[in-house]
Amino acid sequence: ELMLAEDEKEKAKAKPEEKKTVYTTTKENDQPSAVREETASLDSGQVADGILEVMGDGFGFIRCENFLPGENDIYVSPAQIRRLGLKTGDMVRGGIRVKNQGEKFAALLYVTSVNGLKPEEIQRRPKFENLTPIFPNEPLIVVRGPIIQAQFLETMILLTINHQSLIATKANRIVRAANGRAVLEFGSRRAQGADGAVMGARAAYIGGCAGTACTLVDRDMHIPALGTMAHSWVQMFPSEEDAFRAYARTYPDNCTLLVDTYNVLQSGIPNAIKVFREEVVSRGYRPKGVRIDSGDIAYLSKKVRKMLDAAGFEDCKIMASNSLDEYIIQDILKQDGKVDSFGVGERLITAKSTPVFGGVYKLVAVEKDGEMDPKIKISENVEKITNPGFKKTWRLYDRDTGKAIADVITMHDETIDDTQAYEIFHPEYTWKRKTVTNFVARPLQVPIFEKGICVYESPDLQTIQQFCKEQIDTLWDEMLRFENPHKYYVDLSQKLWDLKHALLQKYCIDCFK
Repeated sequence: ELMLAEDEKEKAKAKPEEKKTVYTTTKENDQPSAVREETASLDSGQVADGILEVMGDGFGFIRCENFLPGENDIYVSPAQIRRLGLKTGDMVRGGIRVKNQGEKFAALLYVTSVNGLKPEEIQRRPKFENLTPIFPNEPLIVVRGPIIQAQFLETMILLTINHQSLIATKANRIVRAANGRAVLEFGSRRAQGADGAVMGARAAYIGGCAGTACTLVDRDMHIPALGTMAHSWVQMFPSEEDAFRAYARTYPDNCTLLVDTYNVLQSGIPNAIKVFREEVVSRGYRPKGVRIDSGDIAYLSKKVRKMLDAAGFEDCKIMASNSLDEYIIQDILKQDGKVDSFGVGERLITAKSTPVFGGVYKLVAVEKDGEMDPKIKISENVEKITNPGFKKTWRLYDRDTGKAIADVITMHDETIDDTQAYEIFHPEYTWKRKTVTNFVARPLQVPIFEKGICVYESPDLQTIQQFCKEQIDTLWDEMLRFENPHKYYVDLSQKLWDLKHALLQKYCIDCFK
């Protein structure tokens, strides 16, 4: 607490125009080459060196004992973390401040290196581009390392990528079906376990949802927690009107009433209109909305809209829930349903229509003396035959429209020169070929860890969500259809195709005998 108070005091004293001192390390010793006199007087001469863990409140600790909390941990202030863009997992080295009486932990005074790089270099590390649209048979993540270490990672990588990609995909489909109307994630109670609820809410937000009913995610990830009253609230009171009045008096500035506990048109909306007038408008506010959680949403929403408009509440929004998904939402809007936002629960958080994301983790090469020996997995199920070798994935964009043309998987040592015409071909029907011109080639994979050190900076969730939207916009509408979408081709380079078929011939020479 003393350290936090001092950090806030230092920030208050700082002037906007004050230049920040950059500290670098000399070869002769581990002391900074540029230290202000004031800082030098606080330098204990001791060096902090360990893995950083950033806490939920913005400050952090350099864990000096196998990343476990201990009495020798070094406190890192929020100001230092923000200035350098430090992340959990960074290897941080720097000078320790003279410890004040009463302080439980020593504090970091200055930083000399992060992941072996100078502080000014770590600020330029690339951001990892989460939520790029992906297609079948593409390598998403490449793990290169000692075989036993790489094998240990398999389960955790697959459960993380498969689950969150699944929920983000489903959320994005639902958001697109809503056609600009807000979608809230309401699925915690139907999720497969606590982790499924929390990480599913995160993935749903990235996929485009405006918020979640999971308050834990609001606290820990700053995703807006949104929702309305429950049916139990209405049932607890002697009457629906009494329940509405109590709620409106508690939340006059944010009053959304659940109107289907008994009968939407005969009691719910009449009682809501009465309470809006007497408890909300009388206090100088406007009602936010009503929610319909059962019945024929398209029919009821049109009736409710007319009743609210006639009562002078044209600005009162209508929210719908009740086992929704992209297909039901699409039908409601086709039938001119008057719904302004949707709460989607079980069919989102479980991706009910397609509840499995089939990512796999396969050995594709063994490195011996610096040379890659490609490996292939063959199966009688043709779709399970892997693409061998150390590879990377490219996306080709039309230079004029910015739309994606195709993806190409190449060997890792290949590059695609987008200043020249490039021929792509169907990996199965090789006579189908196309020469691409006036395009931009972009590799889709970026380094995340190198030699065990984190080398990327993950953006905040709002930035990831926006990036997802921008990347979806690079796809043609025909590819985004829910039924029978236009096929997006993932092609192989000629070099990779030749390698794959050479290995198929090698291992399948006796297949048909």
